[in-house]
Amino acid sequence: MNGFADRGLDEGAFGEKDSSGFRQNIRTFDAFPKTKPTYTRRTSTGGYTTLLLVTLSLFLSISEFLRWYRGHETHLFSVEKGVSHQLQINLDIIVPMLCHDLHVNVQDASGDRILAGDLLTKDPTNWSQWADASGAHRLADQRHVKEEEEDTHVGHVLGEVGGRKRKKFKRTPGLGWGSGAGRSCRIFGSLEGNKVQGDFHITARGHGYMEMGDHLDHDAFNFSHIINELSFGPLYPSLLNPLDRTAATTDDHFYKFQYYLSVVPTIYTRSPSPPPPPTAHKPHDTTPLPPDYSTRNTIITNQYAATSQSHPVNERTIPGIFFKFDIEPILLTVREERMSFLWLVVRVVNVVSGVLVGGGWCYQLAGWGKEVLRGRARGGGRGEGMLNGRVFHGDGEEGEED
Repeated sequence: MNGFADRGLDEGAFGEKDSSGFRQNIRTFDAFPKTKPTYTRRTSTGGYTTLLLVTLSLFLSISEFLRWYRGHETHLFSVEKGVSHQLQINLDIIVPMLCHDLHVNVQDASGDRILAGDLLTKDPTNWSQWADASGAHRLADQRHVKEEEEDTHVGHVLGEVGGRKRKKFKRTPGLGWGSGAGRSCRIFGSLEGNKVQGDFHITARGHGYMEMGDHLDHDAFNFSHIINELSFGPLYPSLLNPLDRTAATTDDHFYKFQYYLSVVPTIYTRSPSPPPPPTAHKPHDTTPLPPDYSTRNTIITNQYAATSQSHPVNERTIPGIFFKFDIEPILLTVREERMSFLWLVVRVVNVVSGVLVGGGWCYQLAGWGKEVLRGRARGGGRGEGMLNGRVFHGDGEEGEED
């Protein structure tokens, strides 16, 4: 019945049973010493702290998972390789003038002049059908800038146009009834030009080039306009460009709208090694674009930055709408990357272990500080007690024990 009489103060009786051999030798390397449950005490404060740490670890783990799932974007600038000869220009613009009074021309640095009026479609329309439509705004409108920024992310671009058939321009709405029906013109379509610096402009009949025929009366000039689409490369109407859905108006007959565009070839991709831009096109080559020009994971297109300088002009200057574009000799690759699943596991383990270890240290320090404060509050800084036979009274005087 009395274990002390049999074993005395044998420390081995308070630990695990002794074992010899390999297992006993391995125990000397144990970096995780164990404490019997008999010598531990659970508190409500420790329980609340544990729940807090577990909740924090779960929140941070979910954040790491979402960050890994969304991936991250990298922007790489490089010199454009290969030789590209042609560039597709997509235009959709409304001008409050009669269609037969407008001329559209394209001229590039190589000296080639394209009679774009013969290649683009001109449909009579009503200005009010487009001016009253929601979405038309001035250039550099803040809401337009935010929408445009969304179209610079790989996930949004591929979600809008990746793997889909190329869309065409929308049909022109019917004219309806009224005295002003058909007094405006919608000019839209795509045309091929040389991939060099150039400009295209919209002027009035009899102005801008030496042409046979009557000059248009100056009172009929009105170069106010609404740009529904202006892009370079394959037509993707769902992608928003700087001049898309912009409007500019004037009450002056002689007014010159000027836009300066800087075009940058761009690749949006999720692929580790996207295909290079198509370079097989040669002058007057009518072969279709290669199938990898637009895939589910890669979109090859062009971005541009736009600035505007518009002002009234005198009668000796040609009024109109002028677009001057320059092709930058660089290639921008916007790639969406996602790290490996092992990277995610390592991140989650680091976060959870860091929270638990750091929380444990804070809990231990808080407990130690609490004990120190309690000791000072009880003893007032004097802890001799009854060991030497002296007793401290409340008035600070010492006395001998009777």
